[in-house]
Amino acid sequence: MKDMKAQLEKLRADAAECALIRDLATDTRKRELFAKLAAHLEVLASEVERALGAERNTT
Repeated sequence: MKDMKAQLEKLRADAAECALIRDLATDTRKRELFAKLAAHLEVLASEVERALGAERNTT
């Protein structure tokens, strides 16, 4: 469970970093790319968070 929590934290940090890069990007294509990456990482983090919640409910 600790490794899942660590993965969740990493995904959230990576999503925040992509959002920052998106906000600083001057190139439209880069801005769009990093927006998609940030959104995707947030979805992955939400899935890990959901899995952690389900795991807590079964123990």
